[in-house]
Amino acid sequence: MKLKRSLAGVATVITALGVTACAGGAAPDASGNASSDTITFRSWSPIEQTTRQMIEAFQAENEGSKIDATIFNYPEYLVDLQSRASSNTMPDVLGLQPGALTQQYRENLMPLQDCAAETWGDDWQSKFYPIGIEQARMGNPEGDDNFYSLPILTQTVNLWANSEIFDEAGLSVPKTWDELVQTTKDLSGGDAAPFLLPAKDSWLRNVVFLQIANNVSPGTVYEAEAGTVPWTDPAIVKAFDYWSKLFSDGIAQDGAIGLDAYPSAVNQFEAGNAAMIPLGAWWIQQSDPTKSDIPPLSEGMSGYEPFLFPTIPGGAAESQFVGGIDVSLGISKNTANPELACKVLTDFIAGSAAQKLVNTMNDVPAVTGLAPEKFTSEKQEQIWNLFVDEWLPQVKYSRYFESPKLDQAVADALAAIATGDATPQEAAESVQAVQDTL
Repeated sequence: MKLKRSLAGVATVITALGVTACAGGAAPDASGNASSDTITFRSWSPIEQTTRQMIEAFQAENEGSKIDATIFNYPEYLVDLQSRASSNTMPDVLGLQPGALTQQYRENLMPLQDCAAETWGDDWQSKFYPIGIEQARMGNPEGDDNFYSLPILTQTVNLWANSEIFDEAGLSVPKTWDELVQTTKDLSGGDAAPFLLPAKDSWLRNVVFLQIANNVSPGTVYEAEAGTVPWTDPAIVKAFDYWSKLFSDGIAQDGAIGLDAYPSAVNQFEAGNAAMIPLGAWWIQQSDPTKSDIPPLSEGMSGYEPFLFPTIPGGAAESQFVGGIDVSLGISKNTANPELACKVLTDFIAGSAAQKLVNTMNDVPAVTGLAPEKFTSEKQEQIWNLFVDEWLPQVKYSRYFESPKLDQAVADALAAIATGDATPQEAAESVQAVQDTL
């Protein structure tokens, strides 16, 4: 069904955080970075309000040090990062994701294991959830054991339901594909989109596909990425087919390929205009206890229920867990002050700034032993504990591809299916053609 509210004209916001200690910020040095007592930080995450709190916590404990930060929406961040890499003006500390994004800029990044060992000791890896360490070196060339980024947040990817809509309709969240189809039909005709799919974003197309693919045949898609099975393997073609069924079976709303996740789709979901949406553990940040004026559905997570992507006929008997690192951080190899950059990075991961981050529930922390200092409702605490204690330890499959070229190839293939420009078989063949060039 079509959305009841127009999404046209939604502006993308790029926010510069004025949290330096002197008016106007520090003058850039010859490399284009700020002066050596100022660390530049560029990312799409954490969100602006959270990043501000983290910076204030760090600067309070490190007098004389400054952080000049800009938080972008994700698509604009990728454009900015590519421009900075081309002009050799990389930020000192930058947001990354494992696999494709880190590997794309690996030549611009400083290995981080010495920074970690100097801060946390030789057994530093034990501080992190295992899935974060496992994914941190995804895509490294054979023999390269460096850590070019370290996780700051981890997550599952999953679906979310508007529990008020489901309760009013007397429905439970779907656990199988047939139930998903029926639930969508049962919820159609109302004011809310039954299943809001923001398919414009390549990252979201890929994470939904990876949930489908691992429910069809656990792990096979990564064998294809490794070249041990073809992308035209029947299980992978079937996964592409079930992505297609999101559109042909009337599950996704009309015009899904033109809808972005942020800000458009999430604003619609938080306003109560959708019953289901594919996102991830990070959605708990909408109930950030440090914020005021929280929308009613998000207050204490009162209006939401997380659930796993439904099982696929003939596939795994239970829904599979997909996720891992949400956001990781890297340091430019050209930073003017690697010691201060290391201090910022490690504090953001596991120090005072990290506690501010976790207090906002921006996502699940990357290191063990961190938890919010307060919860605002029993439901909010239950959802947090579900992610931390039950779901995250079961994450086996990555939400990322290792190769930037394959990551883009899969995203393009999914877009072609969504627009009717390719069949599932043709989509699989197009990814295999890219695989053959690697």
